[in-house]
Amino acid sequence: MFEHQDVLAALNGKLPLPKKIEYIHGLLRDRFDFIDRVSIAIYDPKTDLLKTFVHSSNDEDPLILYSARLADSASMKEILKVGRPRVVNDLNIFSKAPAEHTRRIADLKYKSSYTMPMFMNGEFFGFLFFNSHRRNVFDETTLHYLDMVGHLVSLLVIHDMSTTRSLYAIVKTAANMTLHRDVETGAHLDRMSNFARLIAKEVAKKYQLNDELVEHIFLFSPLHDIGKIGISDSILLKPGKLTKAEFDTMKTHASKGGEIIDMMLGNLGLDAFPHAEILRNIALYHHEAINGSGYNGLMDQEIPIEAKIVAVADVFDALTSVRPYKEAWSNDRAFIFLKSMVGTKFDNDCVAALINCRAEVEAIQQRFKEDHLG
Repeated sequence: MFEHQDVLAALNGKLPLPKKIEYIHGLLRDRFDFIDRVSIAIYDPKTDLLKTFVHSSNDEDPLILYSARLADSASMKEILKVGRPRVVNDLNIFSKAPAEHTRRIADLKYKSSYTMPMFMNGEFFGFLFFNSHRRNVFDETTLHYLDMVGHLVSLLVIHDMSTTRSLYAIVKTAANMTLHRDVETGAHLDRMSNFARLIAKEVAKKYQLNDELVEHIFLFSPLHDIGKIGISDSILLKPGKLTKAEFDTMKTHASKGGEIIDMMLGNLGLDAFPHAEILRNIALYHHEAINGSGYNGLMDQEIPIEAKIVAVADVFDALTSVRPYKEAWSNDRAFIFLKSMVGTKFDNDCVAALINCRAEVEAIQQRFKEDHLG
């Protein structure tokens, strides 16, 4: 009665999304041995960026920690315009295309591709790619099968992202309560989260961060000050310098943030959420210092890399933004300050990463300007 083995049963377990994609890729190769790569890119409408997210490849993936503006890719825009999958059985037709992702795909000898746009509640959120090192392999039989598998993969990604975004939305709603009481703005959070992503990409190789981890650092970095919900207005909004006792109270926002996140995860039944630790570490440890002088006394290697990243991104944007008590610093002045604090407060790799991305930093500042007129 129970002899039949459900080949997709593994997807019912607690496998992280990359492992689920690898598992499905393995099943596909049992039937179609020419499918050499399965990958997903997700779309951020605020920045118009398509960003690599997860993949399963039998060799080194040509596109990791990579992003490109959708507006700059005519072929991707055409897929979205048509709203249906695209099949290219000979990628040589793109041999003269200027896009970097096209060149990278060609460098690893991929010869054909199937690209499916993914939608969530009618809204475009990314692309799913199947690639082969052989030409002319995506025939009608294969495509019929890949259509079904593609929608299965799309649903897995939607489920994974929905969980993340639901958690993010709930915590952000709570954080917005603080935002209306504090001097920080939505533009500040947009800038600093994008700065955090820049830094994370630059240090990814050294700290073994993959696309999925970088994306979660980007998503969760705006929630660093969630614990300020628990700080009274008399301290949070005090125009003058805080007393030692008041500052000691202010410092508790980091531990309060960790408590709030743990409570929310428990209430939502997400204690085992695979990236909860990133969110928790950002809230708890973004005020740590390399020399141990931070809120909890952690030193250098004890501080999670996501907290080091957010510390640099947050302070840089605070320095270069107007506040009621200060004018905005120039980028040069802020960079000099960050470098002066390397080894004491800030991590050298994170500071160098931000400074090395000056052009991207300025583009983020331009895109997410303050709107003082509301």
